[in-house]
Amino acid sequence: MAPFRRDCRCDMIFLSGCLLLSVLGFHPTLAKVCNDYTRHGLDNNWYTRDGEKLPIMVLMPMNESALMSSISQGIEPAVQLAIQHIRESRQYSFSLITKIYDTECDNAKGLRAFFDAICYGPKHLMIFGGVCPSVTSIIAESLEGWNLVQLSFAATTPVLADRKKYPNFFRTVPSDNAVNPAVVKFLNYYNWSRVGTLTQDVQRFSEVRNDLTNELEKADIQIADTESFSNDPCVNVKKLKDNDVRIIIGQFDENLAAKVFCCAYNLNMYGSKYQWIIPGWYQGNWWEQANSTNCTTKKLLTAMEGYISVDFEPLSAKQIKGISGRTPQEYEREYKREREQKGVEASKFHGFAYDGIWVIAKTLTRVMELLRHKERHDMYHNFTVDDREVGKMVLDVMNETNFFGVTGQVMFRNGERMGTIKFTQFQEGQEVKVGEYNAIADVLDLINNTIRFQGVEPPKDRTFVRLQRRQINVPLYSILSTITILGMLMAGTFLFFNIKNRNHRLIKMSSPYMNNLIILGGMLSYASIFLFGLDGSFVSDKEFETLCTVRTWILIVGYTTAFGAMFAKTWRVHAIFKNVKMKKKIIKDQKLFIIVGGMLLIDLCILICWQIVDPLKRTVEEYSLEADPQGRDIAIRPFLEHCENTHMTIWLGIVYAYKGLLMLFGCFLAWETRNVSIPALNDSKYIGMSVYNVGIMCIIGAAVSFLTRDQPNVQFCIVALVIIFCSTITLCLVFVPKFISMRTNPDAATQNRRLKFTQNQKKEDSKTSTSVTSVNQANTSRLDGLQSDNHRLRMRITELDKELEEVTMQLQDTPEKTPYIKQNHYQDVNNILSIRNFTDGKDGEKSLKNHLEQKPQAQWGSMDPSRISRGPLEDINSPEHIQRRLSLQLPILHHAYLPSIGGVDASCSSPTSSPASSPHHRHMPPSYRVMVSGL
Repeated sequence: MAPFRRDCRCDMIFLSGCLLLSVLGFHPTLAKVCNDYTRHGLDNNWYTRDGEKLPIMVLMPMNESALMSSISQGIEPAVQLAIQHIRESRQYSFSLITKIYDTECDNAKGLRAFFDAICYGPKHLMIFGGVCPSVTSIIAESLEGWNLVQLSFAATTPVLADRKKYPNFFRTVPSDNAVNPAVVKFLNYYNWSRVGTLTQDVQRFSEVRNDLTNELEKADIQIADTESFSNDPCVNVKKLKDNDVRIIIGQFDENLAAKVFCCAYNLNMYGSKYQWIIPGWYQGNWWEQANSTNCTTKKLLTAMEGYISVDFEPLSAKQIKGISGRTPQEYEREYKREREQKGVEASKFHGFAYDGIWVIAKTLTRVMELLRHKERHDMYHNFTVDDREVGKMVLDVMNETNFFGVTGQVMFRNGERMGTIKFTQFQEGQEVKVGEYNAIADVLDLINNTIRFQGVEPPKDRTFVRLQRRQINVPLYSILSTITILGMLMAGTFLFFNIKNRNHRLIKMSSPYMNNLIILGGMLSYASIFLFGLDGSFVSDKEFETLCTVRTWILIVGYTTAFGAMFAKTWRVHAIFKNVKMKKKIIKDQKLFIIVGGMLLIDLCILICWQIVDPLKRTVEEYSLEADPQGRDIAIRPFLEHCENTHMTIWLGIVYAYKGLLMLFGCFLAWETRNVSIPALNDSKYIGMSVYNVGIMCIIGAAVSFLTRDQPNVQFCIVALVIIFCSTITLCLVFVPKFISMRTNPDAATQNRRLKFTQNQKKEDSKTSTSVTSVNQANTSRLDGLQSDNHRLRMRITELDKELEEVTMQLQDTPEKTPYIKQNHYQDVNNILSIRNFTDGKDGEKSLKNHLEQKPQAQWGSMDPSRISRGPLEDINSPEHIQRRLSLQLPILHHAYLPSIGGVDASCSSPTSSPASSPHHRHMPPSYRVMVSGL
């Protein structure tokens, strides 16, 4: 054995070759060499003897100068305590002995310790330990060749989860990847579906990040941004903020964690809008020891407040007695007492080491039972077992492990521990446990009322954009609707007034039917206001598109109906007083209706073509993001609904051009007829004022409405006020003067004896006279008024004739008063004749005077003395008296009664004179002839 011991111990080249052969797959031969030539090996029937001491190889760094040695120093008390509890349980027929080999957390030294244990130590059934990731991975890769199984209690590197590369490796501590399912469960609990990752550029963290990416994709959680850094994380943190990442999952050590949170503080990435999730295996008060930044501790604590840390649970919180017959709390007290006796610091892995020894004990017990069972059933009674078969049995039994330990339920899935993951939150300078995740049951259990978010609710996983409709303010809509209703009631009152008094001369002379059209157009314009105030908050999208068309049609038709009728009336006044050629042409209301109908027909053609070719549709215009005025963690994106189509500019141009020309034409007519002041056409100047007001308001309203299209309240207010103002002013200017006249002086229309013209019109008397003739011919309603005046004056003449006859008879009967009567009553006769001058002209007066002057002596001279002595009855009935009386009365009766019964023309001077030869007919002015003959 000496040559072998010398070669295996002294020749390092041989050891290196052993390692190379193990890596290349020539492990069985090498294993056989070491185990066959050592005196410390076990024979193959070790499983048949009770009380056998079974050696376990323990690999961990024990040198205080070595990295991670503090972990190992706190492990040894837990291992010894587990062996003691196994011995005290008296359920196992063997006792475990452990021999610790110091790896010093160095690959070369770790390999040497491993091969020394293989060559010089006893034949180990299992390997316990493995703290440093690099050393553990190298040894674990060669275990299959040695038919050994390794159980680690502290190696958390995700690399060792590769079963193809490390098939004989197990661990009681969950790997770093084990926190990823817990993190995904936590994200789902708060409905966070958009996250970002910030990873230190180290293999350990990169592997965790890669596994987390797969888990997030399986859970359908979006990874908004993935950032990696090596030294300065501020640039990467800034990118996360620019990408609107709110939930940040970090993978970095405590040294760089301080830099990360310092950058987060400077970028204001903390508080109610952000949630940081970082590893939970940092040392206590790590921010004080690792702070190498420009940020003060206060700033770091401000940025760190509320972060969630995720790590495996060192000891179970359940009050359940485990395999050792003790609860986790009872074990912890014993461990603390044992640790303090040895004067070492506690290790966070001591519970996993304690449960690991129990796993080994249960596994070896189960393997011994299987081997004994096979031996009893061996028919040849020469049962033997080699290392390969024992190693295979150990692997199978390890995968079936299931018991409750001090760290919780101990189970393996493909060599990985299905443990418990805890969640802690940094609250006011300390970490507080807020929940845990059971990997076996896949259940997340959060402790009620322990998580404290800095906002009123958990942070959002993104800047939630809430679409907010820019709509019409309800109070504004209500106020304008109320004003509109009042306007419609006023229009209805005017309509009732116009219809009720349509036969009155004052209303009849102003074309009541056209006035009805003005009122109808005004009411349609009023009605469009209600439709302009409706948007998507009141109606659906489909109904809104219908409203786009309906309100456009109503406004255009209402405008044309109202102001088209006004233009038509203004045009008639202009045609009468400015066009001499139309002096004998009658302009009736039917022609005005045709004009308004033509305007409406043009509107309908434009609207129908618009609707068929390019109909109005609902379009949505979105604006830039705005902060929530209530301070909530959302952003407001205003949007506004419009009624538009593909060629909106062209159609609006056509409508504006047509309406603009119509408005210009109306303004021209209003200006041309500005000086016309005719009682029979008493609303012409008011129509002109309305046209001016409407023209100005439409121009201003269209311009301001276009400039405020992104402010619906302002736009609606302006449009509504323009419509209300135009419609109300127009209706009031047209109907209020008539209403006042009807109330204050109902007979005002009948008191004007002649047409009155302004000073400018008097300069054109001949033309105006001709125009007045046309007005009289065109407006039969006005002739009715003149006919009534004529009839009233004729009745007055008849009364005066009777008085004249009585006066004449008194003169005949009172000779002594003749001179006095002649002087005083001759003027009365002239007055009577002057009244007749209005109806019969000057020729009638001359005819009557000539008739009276034919016998001046007989009528107005002194009486014959011979007749004074006669009696009264004789004188009255005398032929001379009767002759004189008839000579005076016949002309009066002729003028007073014959025209009223359809007799001789009133212009005749005597019953025997013919109308054709009468000077009155030959020289009467045209206007008076129409007036009299029309009667």
